[in-house]
Amino acid sequence: MGTNGTVDTATFTANYTTSSLIGEKLMTHFNLQSSGKASDIAKWHNSIQELALQTRLGIPITLATDPRHSFAEVAGAAVGVGSFSQWPETLGLAALRSPDLVQRFGEIAREEYMAVGIRQALSPQIDLSTEPRWARTGQTYGEDANLTSALVVAYLKGFQGDKLGRHSVTTVTKHFPGGGPAKNGNDSHFETGKDNVFPGGYFDYHLEPFKAAIAAGARQMMPAYARPIGTKYEEVGMGFNRGIVTELLREELGFDGIVVSDWGLVTDFTALGEDMEAISWGVENLTELQKVEKILNAGVDQLGGEIRTELVIQLVNDGIVPESRLDESVRRLLKEKFELGLFDNPFVDPESADRVVGNDYFSRIGNETQRRAYTLLNNPDDLLPLPLNTETKFYADGFNASYLLARNLSVVDAPEDADFALLRLSTPYEARGGGFESHYHQGRLDFNETEVARHAAIMSAVPTIVDIYLDRPAVIPELAEGSAALLGNFGASPDAFLDVVFGTDGWKPEGKLPFDLPRSMEAVEAQLTDAPFDTANPVYRYGHGLSYAEKC
Repeated sequence: MGTNGTVDTATFTANYTTSSLIGEKLMTHFNLQSSGKASDIAKWHNSIQELALQTRLGIPITLATDPRHSFAEVAGAAVGVGSFSQWPETLGLAALRSPDLVQRFGEIAREEYMAVGIRQALSPQIDLSTEPRWARTGQTYGEDANLTSALVVAYLKGFQGDKLGRHSVTTVTKHFPGGGPAKNGNDSHFETGKDNVFPGGYFDYHLEPFKAAIAAGARQMMPAYARPIGTKYEEVGMGFNRGIVTELLREELGFDGIVVSDWGLVTDFTALGEDMEAISWGVENLTELQKVEKILNAGVDQLGGEIRTELVIQLVNDGIVPESRLDESVRRLLKEKFELGLFDNPFVDPESADRVVGNDYFSRIGNETQRRAYTLLNNPDDLLPLPLNTETKFYADGFNASYLLARNLSVVDAPEDADFALLRLSTPYEARGGGFESHYHQGRLDFNETEVARHAAIMSAVPTIVDIYLDRPAVIPELAEGSAALLGNFGASPDAFLDVVFGTDGWKPEGKLPFDLPRSMEAVEAQLTDAPFDTANPVYRYGHGLSYAEKC
């Protein structure tokens, strides 16, 4: 997307522009990875629809997006919120245990997406986060299959409605058959994360949310990148895996919708300056043509993140893949475009987009949910909520003190001069790789010695209220012991944090942990990768979450 909603004329992939991908490659599905003003997105969407109408068949574009309503911004996984309403991560929705709220989120997100022309959500992500180190935990609903199953049903209804139609956004449920059992928690975009392992024999446990999604009318499925190790299935990436896609998903579970591969299975690419080989675990030695053949033979309908239409044409022309096989997938894809009403009218109103996206009501519900999802982990002597006293002196660390000053509160420069310290942290991770991999939070979950000492110095100088962003299960026994009160959030603004600390307007934490918080890295490494709730002696167990005491 260019400036002010124009179609960018720069070449961005293999020397193709957006216009040439539509006019020459005849592509009709795109993923929007940028954010901006709603009306600009809507104008751009209308422009590419105009280009599509000028092609021989005039097939309208289906525009997709990764999740874009939370605090995460991870290349290839989540888009910056831009002008959309801002909510906690899906972990925060899981912390509230409310299918009704998840459905309401889906309805609001659907209205915002449709206003700018987005008709395909590359979500929900219903992997079960049984490996605490896993880099994609933040976009899941935690490690409980039953809770995730209940919430995915509500999510699908919110986006799709009772029946897919012109007022729906179609969904892509991922990553089948569950990406959570990642060896050592490494992300499957990268070779270190290419294996899913099942030492506890919990393969079927990870299928449970997908069964619920299929029963609830899931329209599309995305197979995981990783390869299944030690199962009855071929040890190749799920998108290449006929046993996974056709035999398990389609034949055994009865899914008859669209299967779209995850991005970049065929062609090498560059992401954020980092050169990446095609993500083709187990079939790395195949040619590009052979990879496409294996993907199609697995039962996949659509190749995500690829523009290599010439390879599909060559497979047909060479008699390797029958045209009837392509017809199966084309029927599914065109049928959905018709059901969404794109052939009737693919255009949107840019002026309306600015009124709908991020409107006061949608933003208010998102902001309220940030506050409600807060999880009170420890509150000795019922310290919280603090009284709002202008004479109380605060030391702020991890957020801008201006948020306190805006409430007419006193701020000091050193913890020893304060009555209370407010310390905001994020779950630790190991920074790895270049531009692309550095966006993924992987590796250790505990703070290094320097940070532990820094936190300890603050906590020993003054009663300290600690707030930690839990995009993965942090190893924080020292914070549980040394803090005056401990809160966990799943994506929350500084104002949301302060409203909960002071109980402003009655706000209080309502969340319950969607996963265990381990006591040590040794415990993390000892637990079974695919097994839920098996952390030895965790600091806080799944479901933990305190409430504020009633104060007269």
